[in-house]
Amino acid sequence: MAEAALDAVRRELREFPAAARELSVPLAVPYLDEPPTPLHFYRDWVCPNKPCIIRNALQHWPALQKWSLPYLRATVGSTEVSVAVTPDGYADAVRGDRFVMPAERRLPLSCVLDVLEGQAQHQGVLYVQKQCSNLPTELPQLLPDVEPHVPWASEALVHKDHYENLYCVVSGEKHFLLHPPSDRPFIPYELYTPATYQLTEEGSFTLVDEEAMEKVPWIPLDPLAPDLAQYPSYSQAQALRCTVRAGEMLYLPALWFHHVQQSHGCIAVNFWYDMEYDLKYSYFQLLDSLTKASGLD
Repeated sequence: MAEAALDAVRRELREFPAAARELSVPLAVPYLDEPPTPLHFYRDWVCPNKPCIIRNALQHWPALQKWSLPYLRATVGSTEVSVAVTPDGYADAVRGDRFVMPAERRLPLSCVLDVLEGQAQHQGVLYVQKQCSNLPTELPQLLPDVEPHVPWASEALVHKDHYENLYCVVSGEKHFLLHPPSDRPFIPYELYTPATYQLTEEGSFTLVDEEAMEKVPWIPLDPLAPDLAQYPSYSQAQALRCTVRAGEMLYLPALWFHHVQQSHGCIAVNFWYDMEYDLKYSYFQLLDSLTKASGLD
């Protein structure tokens, strides 16, 4: 009886993503030709937990015209910034049986620009990234070039922590592969020992385990080239792919799985808002727990 009940749970979990997709997941990420009102944004996108790309949302930002590499060099070139350094450009990624975080270096921004423009070389791949307010803390000179917040989103999302994501591309392009939360039964997780890249004086990378940290649950497959022999259930997941270009803004809802690439010297600004801990969150937690308990994970 117990095994039959477990099989029934597994069957329902496998069928659930298709039903959720038919009800509320778009076939492609929709475009809005202008920013929505706070009411429309909350009603049409936040509450149904659907992504969208908003055009003409950044046209009044000076950054859109000013943030060229020569401008950045002249304005903040001498400023030291936090730089993530990895051997292959993948930060916070699974490598073998480890979840590996990047080496962190403090470098003048001009050094990073030299590498981008091919005027200098640096071991590994450099990425200027910081999820906790690196613009006001490290590059305050650039703050007048962007809005301090997104007014229509702030009015709709009046919380403080960082879950709902507005991704504003100033230059270049950002490429997203997205899965809705309802695809969770098809997305595997494994536990990994955390480790950090360290850059030696000789210019090579070594891995150092973070023994004091707990193991990190992470998705083991590469969604761009998934090993379907090892993770066959992933073939039933259906990803949305979109490209966010200069002047466009992506609303990436809370709980959505995402894989990100960039091109054309991408520069972007993120605004984060706390998700509302309503029934959506509870339902996802239930879906996650059932997926693990049933052995689909």
